[in-house]
Amino acid sequence: MVVDANSGKVLHAVNENELRHPASITKVMTLFLLFEQLERGKMSLDTEIPVSAHAASMAPSKLGLRPGSTISVENAIKAIVTRSANDIAVAVGEAIGGSEDHFAEIMTSKAHALGMARTTYANASGLPDPDQITTAHDLVLLGRAIQERFPRYYAYFSTHQFHFAGQTIRSHNHLMDRLEGMDGIKTGYTRASGFNLLSSVRRGNRRIVAVVMGGRSAGARDNVMADLIEEHIGSASTVRTASALGETASADRAEVARTEPAKPEPVRAAPVERQEPLPVAKIEAPKPTPVAAYAPPAAIPTAAPVVEKPRPAVVASATRASDDHTASIPDRKNIALDGSTRAVAASASTGTAPTGMRWVHGPNGAPTRAEAAAPKPAPARAETKVAKVEPHDLHAARPEPARPAVARTGVMIQIGATDEADKANELLSRAKTKNSALAGATPFTEKVQKGSETLWRARFAGLSETQADNACKSLKRSGFSCFTTRN
Repeated sequence: MVVDANSGKVLHAVNENELRHPASITKVMTLFLLFEQLERGKMSLDTEIPVSAHAASMAPSKLGLRPGSTISVENAIKAIVTRSANDIAVAVGEAIGGSEDHFAEIMTSKAHALGMARTTYANASGLPDPDQITTAHDLVLLGRAIQERFPRYYAYFSTHQFHFAGQTIRSHNHLMDRLEGMDGIKTGYTRASGFNLLSSVRRGNRRIVAVVMGGRSAGARDNVMADLIEEHIGSASTVRTASALGETASADRAEVARTEPAKPEPVRAAPVERQEPLPVAKIEAPKPTPVAAYAPPAAIPTAAPVVEKPRPAVVASATRASDDHTASIPDRKNIALDGSTRAVAASASTGTAPTGMRWVHGPNGAPTRAEAAAPKPAPARAETKVAKVEPHDLHAARPEPARPAVARTGVMIQIGATDEADKANELLSRAKTKNSALAGATPFTEKVQKGSETLWRARFAGLSETQADNACKSLKRSGFSCFTTRN
């Protein structure tokens, strides 16, 4: 698919709505959410991201950092762009979402908010997973959105190489070396996906975004992309007329607060400290219905409703394959990407295109003041105030403006949100008891009305930005959720 970024006009499309595996192009969404953290001041380019044992265990391509080590945000970006490092992509996902699974839910929510209605993410890297699916249409939309939303950080996608730990790491995107005006953005390969490429090209005032999926080889894929760009760049508009790409929901899934669950009692489970906001629910997908052939819908909805997560049928168990490399790994067979029983043959070691892929070459191609309920005795009693709803409080009805009982300014940290003030106070007490980094911090709760629900945020104030960052790191190591915020 080829789209004029200035006008939004589709210049070329073949099988653009067919379900496919994104492979490492997945990392574009991982970086989209990281760029959001940078834009909002939640992280900086110098922020150190820890590498967990889970992240370090990822299959290549990878940077190969050991568990317990860290990497700066800037180097993480470069490692993802150039080497397509799976270990670093997972570390980024864990730093933002707390766990890779939760981060995948954030990714999917963001995709739907952007209009990527047929995209579902299961991991942060793009390593093989039958549930990780997208379309060419959705990827072009993502490519346009990330460069419009984050022009400063988007420039990292044009990185040809970078130096790290004594080695020079070069980009997998070799087409940038030979195609005039190409400024990124990401390659991808697994045996189930074939060779994928999402590209952006600017020549003068013209700009197009294109994607090719399911290539037989990296070279063949690059040639198809080059042909499509040369054929259509001249038809692109030199004047910006398209509306800015926005989101259909105000959800800020990257701001989700994760809380510790209460331990269940022998007969009845104690109330669980809920996440703020609640993550997207996982719904069992319907059994696929055999069909003779897949016929893509006529159009893609612009809004992203909450839909059942498509689950491609997997006949043979999937073995994780390396992304963006060609190590010998057992083939995956009979994966029906569109939910039907249509089988897609896994690529051979030399790489064969998934069944049904049609190639096009050149010109012939087609948020009231209130007192908290009396809390139970606790080591640290928290003050209560009423606050305005912040962007990360999903679906929050804004309360009537009123001065808070206690004015809090500057950097604060939040460790959770519960449906009772007592629970929030208990959470604050546990956190302060276990973390010396909170010795000088002031705990307090904050009441927020969200529709018919009342939630109590558990927060600490009286910290500098550096103290807040260090406190969050300490809290996370102790198993608490934590993020920094400002009043």
